[in-house]
Amino acid sequence: MSSKKAMKLAQKQAYAKHRSNISNNKFQLKKKFLIKSKKK
Repeated sequence: MSSKKAMKLAQKQAYAKHRSNISNNKFQLKKKFLIKSKKK
């Protein structure tokens, strides 16, 4: 595998991880907010 190919692959993986982190964080924030509003 050429270094160019490896770099592209690494960037794709990092981006995918970044995207999933964002969606997970949004979901967790919503969950926390729902729990808080239910207690009131």
